[in-house]
Amino acid sequence: MIHFVGAGSGAADLITLRGKNLLEQADVIIYAGSLVNPALLDYAKEKCAIYNSATMTLEEVLYVMRKAEAEGKTTVRLHTGDPCLYGAIREQMDKLDQWQIPYDYTPGVSSFCGAAAALRAEYTLPGVSQTVIITRMAGRTPVPDSQSIRSLAAHDATMVIFLSTGLLEGLEQELQSGGLAPDTPAAIVYKATWPDEKVLRCTVATLHDTAQANNVTKTALIVVGRVLGSDYELSRLYAADFSTEFREAKP
Repeated sequence: MIHFVGAGSGAADLITLRGKNLLEQADVIIYAGSLVNPALLDYAKEKCAIYNSATMTLEEVLYVMRKAEAEGKTTVRLHTGDPCLYGAIREQMDKLDQWQIPYDYTPGVSSFCGAAAALRAEYTLPGVSQTVIITRMAGRTPVPDSQSIRSLAAHDATMVIFLSTGLLEGLEQELQSGGLAPDTPAAIVYKATWPDEKVLRCTVATLHDTAQANNVTKTALIVVGRVLGSDYELSRLYAADFSTEFREAKP
């Protein structure tokens, strides 16, 4: 059996209980060494075979999975955050389907949730933003033209931008070309929930300078939007004059 497991946003105790149990039972662990906290490997049993996929190709990862399955072993494929975001798991699952190898998928706490916790932020504030856009800058891996940062910025929604810390000068330009004011609140969250987490608050126009001044070049999320400001409306759900299934409005 192959178990795809979301490692969580960084802190070793933010993996799910199910994910931790699977790590403890695994005979083979293939982990994304460039991003997964190695402290999670402390959950592995003594004779577990551990592979770092940061140094492996897709074919090599699949070979280890297929070999372990042929030997009747249990494998955990440990991905950072939640694998549904930039996890490159579809290509692995499709091959396992082709080979009729059984697998399942245990979700994890995504780093975009970890970043919100670090910022003590709510991404969906009444009267400010009710939409969260999770995206990335085009780099060596392109994005569809209709999903450029410029076109998405025009929505004035909360934006959480992955895999773009090395492209901040271009990101600033794209966000402003999409209609965001230079003083729109922004933040750089370096290694959210890790012991060396760093939160850098800035504006759209100062993203690059802020990262450069703090020597942040990778492993960071960019959060952009007015939800990082101070103005918002109170939730209607808890307003005294608002009736719900569970509470009658008070005069």
